[in-house]
Amino acid sequence: MAVEELSNSSYLDFTGYRIVPAGTSVQAAYNMRTEDIDTNPTNAHINVALILERANAATDPDVSLLSQNWATRQAALADQTTLWATYGADAATYQVVYNALDTAGYTILDSTNSYYVTSQESRTIWVQLDTAAQFNSLFSSSLQEFNVPGRPWDDFVFWNGNLSLPSEWNIAGIWFDTSNAPDGMQLTTVDTPALSQGAQSIGNSTTLTYNFPDGEGATSAPQAPQDIAAFYNFPLVGEDVATGTIGLIEPGVGSYLGSSPDGVIGTEFQSRLDAYLASSQIGQTGTGQVTVQGINGQTEVSSERSLDVGIVAAINPKSDIVLYNGSGQNTPASAGSATGINGLPTTGYAQASVFTAVQSSIWDPNYAAVTSNSWGDAQSMTPGSPFYVAYWELFIDAALRNQTTVIALGDGGSGNETSNGVTNVEYNVTQPYNILVGGTSLSSFDTAEADDTLNPGLYSLALAGDLATIWSLVQGGMTTLPTDAATVQYFVETVWNSYYLQGDTITGEPNLYWDTGYYQNSTSSGGVDPTQPIPLYQLNYGLAPVTSDPLAETGRGVPDVAANGGGNLMYLVPTADMGGTDVATTPDDGTSSAAPLWASLGVQLNAVFADQNLPNLGYMNDLLYIASAIAPASFNDVLYGNNTSSFLAGGDYRTPGENSGYSHVTPTGYGYEAGEGYDLVSGLGTPNGMVLARTLTTIAHTQTYELANGVSYAVIDPVSGASTASQTLLVQNNFIGAGVLVQVDGTDAVSMGGNSAFGWTSRLAGQAVQGDNFDSELMPLLDGAMKSAPYQIGVSAGDVLGVTANGVALDAYQELLTSEYGFVQFGDAAGGITLARPVAIAQTAGGVPDQEAVVRIRQNGGDQTQLEIYRVDDLNGGIDTGAGVVLPGQVGYAAAAAARNYQLVGGGTVIDAPGQKNFLQVEIADVDQGDIVALKYTNVTTGEIYWAFSQGNTGQASAIFAYGLNTWGFEDRPLTGDHDYQDLVVQLDFTSTAGSGLLVA
Repeated sequence: MAVEELSNSSYLDFTGYRIVPAGTSVQAAYNMRTEDIDTNPTNAHINVALILERANAATDPDVSLLSQNWATRQAALADQTTLWATYGADAATYQVVYNALDTAGYTILDSTNSYYVTSQESRTIWVQLDTAAQFNSLFSSSLQEFNVPGRPWDDFVFWNGNLSLPSEWNIAGIWFDTSNAPDGMQLTTVDTPALSQGAQSIGNSTTLTYNFPDGEGATSAPQAPQDIAAFYNFPLVGEDVATGTIGLIEPGVGSYLGSSPDGVIGTEFQSRLDAYLASSQIGQTGTGQVTVQGINGQTEVSSERSLDVGIVAAINPKSDIVLYNGSGQNTPASAGSATGINGLPTTGYAQASVFTAVQSSIWDPNYAAVTSNSWGDAQSMTPGSPFYVAYWELFIDAALRNQTTVIALGDGGSGNETSNGVTNVEYNVTQPYNILVGGTSLSSFDTAEADDTLNPGLYSLALAGDLATIWSLVQGGMTTLPTDAATVQYFVETVWNSYYLQGDTITGEPNLYWDTGYYQNSTSSGGVDPTQPIPLYQLNYGLAPVTSDPLAETGRGVPDVAANGGGNLMYLVPTADMGGTDVATTPDDGTSSAAPLWASLGVQLNAVFADQNLPNLGYMNDLLYIASAIAPASFNDVLYGNNTSSFLAGGDYRTPGENSGYSHVTPTGYGYEAGEGYDLVSGLGTPNGMVLARTLTTIAHTQTYELANGVSYAVIDPVSGASTASQTLLVQNNFIGAGVLVQVDGTDAVSMGGNSAFGWTSRLAGQAVQGDNFDSELMPLLDGAMKSAPYQIGVSAGDVLGVTANGVALDAYQELLTSEYGFVQFGDAAGGITLARPVAIAQTAGGVPDQEAVVRIRQNGGDQTQLEIYRVDDLNGGIDTGAGVVLPGQVGYAAAAAARNYQLVGGGTVIDAPGQKNFLQVEIADVDQGDIVALKYTNVTTGEIYWAFSQGNTGQASAIFAYGLNTWGFEDRPLTGDHDYQDLVVQLDFTSTAGSGLLVA
C-alpha cells in the first residue's frame, strides 16, 4: 500500500492552533525539558478514530444539501434508512480499511467491546493502540511521552512531524480520545491598557443575595429554571404538553453519584431528580425518565451535569433525558476479572473526550432530536487538518441526522482563558450547524435596585419614566412598566461578565462566593472564529464579523443567541451529587446554563412543530436568522455590557490561576460590546419564546408549501432584483434623523421626512401585540414619536427595483431572508429604505383551505376606530366583481370590499378597536392558502376611512406602515396627525390555530 503524509497532522495541529505561534515546536509549546521526554515509552497507549471520506465526497465535498433551505433539507432527510448510502462511507472502501486493521492485529473498538462508535454510516473505525510500536507502525511516526514534573496524572503522549496513512484508505479525519492544549503564547503586537477599578461590565453587581442553606456562602438571587423560562415567554411553560427527549453531553460523568457500586451506576439518580423537582423551591412533577449511554465509563460527580439535568427537567418535566458518557473514562477490570464494576464492560484506554460523547449522541439508535453540550475538548485544531475535519464532519452528521445541537460557547470572555493576547473562541464546536449560546445577566427590578452599576443609572431613570431609557429597555425585552422593586419582573439583560478589579487583582464580583478571573469560568465568551468562512446565513443577514484584536481576521460570528448565564440571576439546580449528601438545590451559572435553557426551548418548539404536522427542526440556524430579520420581536436585544478579557501571561495584575493560587497577567483589552441588533457577545439576542415559535412555524409552512408547489411569494427576484409581479409597494424611510430624497427606479423622486429616534420599530410593534405579556401602561410612554410618512408606488412584473437616497445607490439588505415575507430593505443595519407590501399573502398551516387566522390588535391612538379585513384578487388591491376588476379609489370598491370581508369567529365582520392602550385578539374564519388579505381602517371619531392602498384614501395619503411579518401600524389622522403610525397596530397570524392551537394564546 502506498503511504502518504497527511498535511497539517502534527501534534500542534491537533492541539495548539492560534494558541501558540505557527512554527513552535511541541517541546517549546509545552515547556518540556529534555529529561522529561520519553522517546521510547514502554507504557504509551491511546485510542484513535479513523474517519473515512463520505461516499459522495468526490462529487459533493461540501454536503451541498445543508446549504439548501430548511424545507429542502427536511424533504431529503426524511428517509434516514437510505440517506447514509450517500453520506456514509463507501462500503467497499470501509471494509478494506477495517480488514487491513484487523489483519494487522489492531484491536478495533466497537459496541461489542467498548462504548465507541464504529460503523460504515459514521465512517468511523476506532482503533486501540496498545503500544508506541503500534502507533509508529500505523502512522509512520514516533510516539513519545511527556512526563509532567510533579503532576503524573497530566502525563501525555505526543509525536513530532506529520502522520502518514495509506492513500487508498481515503481517510478524511482523525481524532485521538484525549483532551489537551498548550498554554497560550503571544501571537502579535498588542496593547496593554490599564483597567478601571471595580466592575468591568454593567449589570452583574447586585448585592441582593441568596444564602446557601448549608452555610457555604452567598451569591446572587437564584430562580427555579421554569421561572427563568417564563421570563423568556417559553410557549409551553405551564402547559400539559408532551415534549421530546433531550440528550445531554456528560462525558465520563453520566449518572455517577459516588464510588459505591450503586453510586457508580447512579442507582438513585432518578429518585434524586424526582426529589429535586418535587422540592418546595421547584414544585414540578413529570413523567420524564433518565437513561444513560456508556454507564461503566462514568467516574465522577459534576455540578455541570446536575446543572444541565436540573434545568431541562424543571422546564420540561415530561421530557426523557439521555446522558451521554461517550467512550467513558479509563475503567480497568476488577481484580481477577475481565469485567469492570458490577460486571459491566471495561473501557480500556478511553479518556471520555467530548468528541466521543457527541458522536455517541448522534449515532444512538434512539437519538434525541435536541442535544445540549456544555463541555469542550481543550484542543484547538488547525483548519484543514484531519483533526479539524473530524470535528467539522461530526456536526455535519448531526445535521444530517436532523438533530438540533445546542452548545455553550464558553465562560472565558473574549480571551477564552487563553494567554495569547488576542481574542479567542472554542474553535472545535463553532461549526455553522451548531447553535452557539452566549450568556447574559438578567436583572429583575429588585436585583437592579441593589446593583450599583444599574442604580443610579438605568434603574433610577426608568423609575422616573425617562423615554430614552424606557425605549432601550423595551427593545431589550422589558414588557412591564417599572414601578417598584417589590415585584419580581424582567428589567434588563446585560452581558454576563463577572470580572472585577480590586487593587491589582482581577477576580469575580463581590456577590460571588468563589474566586474567579481570566483563567476561570466567569464571563460569556463571544467573538469571531477565523478558521472558517462566514456562514451563508450570516452573510445573508448582512454580517461581516472581524476580530477586534490587531489580527483583524474575518470568520463566523459567535454566539448565535444568548440566555441568562449568571451575574444578577442564577439557576436553582441540584447539587453535584443530585442532593445525595447535601441540600437538594444550589445556585449555579454559566453559558452552561444558557445552553440547556435553549435546548429546553428547542424541544418545546419541536412539540409545537409536531402539533402542526411539521418535522423536527433539526439544523435550524438559518431559520433563527430569518426569524430575527422578519420578526425582530422573536428576540430580546441585549444592548449593554462587554466580555473583554484578552490577556498575556505575566505582568502586574494578579488573577486566580489555572490550577491553584494566583497567576500574573497583562490585560490587552480586546473584546466585544453588546449593541443594537446582532453583536459578537449576545448574538441575535435572548428568546421571546412564544413570538419565536409563531415566527418559525410561519417560516416552516411557507418554505414547505413553496417547495411542494413550486411557487414563490417573494417581492423581488433574488438574482435580478426585479419585481416578481405587478404590485403596489409601500416606500418607507427607516433612517433616523433628517429627511431624505428617495427614488425607486422607474418612479419619481420623493422627499421623505425625518424619523424620531423613538419612532416605532418592527421589534416594538411585534412586542406590543403580545397581549397580556406586554404592559398596557407602557403604551402612553411610547406614543407620539414621529415617523417619516410612507408613500406608495405601483410596479410591474420585471421592473428592477433599485433605490437611491440623496443620490446614493443603496444595496439590498437581508433581501434573501425577508423577500418571501413581504418586504425588502435597501441600506444596512443602521437604516435604509424599505419596500413593503401593504397586504398579506396567507400561508396556512399545511397549505390547507378554510382555516381560522388570529388577528392581534393593540390600540395606542385615542380616537374610536374599527377594522375590517377583506380578500383581494391581486397585489394592487383589485377585486374581480364578475363584471370586471375594480381597484382602490374607483367607484364600487367599498361595496366590493365589503362583500369580501372575512367573517369573525363568533359572527360579524367589523372589529371594534379595544380603546387606547388596550389589546384585543380575535379570529377570522375561512382563510384559504394564498389569499391576498387587505385591511380597511375606519376612524369613527373623524368619519374618515383609510384603506391599505393609498389610492382609495383622501389625498391619497398612506395611513399604513409595515412592521415586518404580517404586521402593520395605522396612523389615525394621516393628513393632520402626529405620524407615529402606531395608533392601531395589527398583526395577522395564519398558522397558530393549527393543530391544538398551542400558539394562539
